[in-house]
Amino acid sequence: MINFNKFYKFFNLISAILVAVSILLLIFKGLNFGVDFKGGTLIELRSLDKKINTTSLRDNLNNMNLGDVNVKKFGGEDIFLIKIEKKDTSANAIESIKNGLIKSIGNSFNFRRVENVGPKVSSELLKSGIIAIALSLAAMLFYIWIRFEWQFSLGAILALFHDVIITLGLFSLFKLEINLSIVAAVLTIVGYSMNDTVVIYDRVRENLRKFSDIKIFDLTNISINETLSRTIITSATTLLALISIYFFGGEILKGFSLAMIMGVTLGTYSSIYIANPILVKLRVSQKTILKEDK
Repeated sequence: MINFNKFYKFFNLISAILVAVSILLLIFKGLNFGVDFKGGTLIELRSLDKKINTTSLRDNLNNMNLGDVNVKKFGGEDIFLIKIEKKDTSANAIESIKNGLIKSIGNSFNFRRVENVGPKVSSELLKSGIIAIALSLAAMLFYIWIRFEWQFSLGAILALFHDVIITLGLFSLFKLEINLSIVAAVLTIVGYSMNDTVVIYDRVRENLRKFSDIKIFDLTNISINETLSRTIITSATTLLALISIYFFGGEILKGFSLAMIMGVTLGTYSSIYIANPILVKLRVSQKTILKEDK
C-alpha cells in the first residue's frame, strides 16, 4: 500500500505556491484572448513559395494600416496564422488584404481559412463563456453541498478551484490563446475533477461507517489505495487519447488537448493531495457521518 498522506504537507505547499503564482499571473499578465473573444479577423495562409516568411508577411500587412497584426507559423514551415484585431471584417476587407499581399509578395499563396468576428459578437461570446463556466461551477457546488457533509464539500470545492486556476495560470504564463474550445476544455475539466474526487469521497464515507477505530489520516490513505486502480485506468486511457490528439490532431486542436491534459493530470493530483487532506485537517470521524445520517 502506498502511503500518499506521508507527503501531503509538501504537496500542499507546492499547490499553494502554484495557485498564488497563477492568481498573480491572471491579475497582472492576464489571458491571451483569441479572435473569438477580442474580435477581428483570423486568416490561415499557406505559402507556395519558400521565400515567404513571418517577417515579410508582417511587414507587408503593417504597410496596409490594418492596426494590430500578429503573424506566426502554424503547424508547418509553409503555413502561417495571421490575426488582425478589431478591424473591418467584411468580405471586401478580406479581398483587399488578399490583393495587397498579391501585389507585394506575388500570388504564391492561398487562404485556407478565414474567420471573422465582430466586436459585438466577440463581447457576447466572452460573456457567454464566463456565464457557462460560472454556472457549471455553481451546479457542481450545489451537487456537492447536497451530496456530502460540509467537510467533504469544502475539500471538493478547493480541489475544483485549484485545478481551474492553475490551468488558467499556465495559459497566462505561456501566452496560450484562449478561445471557445478552451472554454469547452475548462468545463470538461470541472466535470472530470469532480468525478474523481467524488469516487474517492464515496469510499472514504463507506470506510468511516465500517472502521470506527481507524483515524482519518490512515483511513483516507486506505480509501485512496482502494480506488487507485480505477483512477489510474481512467486517467491513463483519457491521457492516451488526449496526447494522441495533441500530437496528431493538428494545430487547431492543440490548445484544447493541452488544456485537457493539464486538467486531467491536475484533477487526479488534487483528488489525492487537495481534497483528502482537507478531511484530515478538519478531523472528520465516524461521528460526523452518523450525525449527518440522522
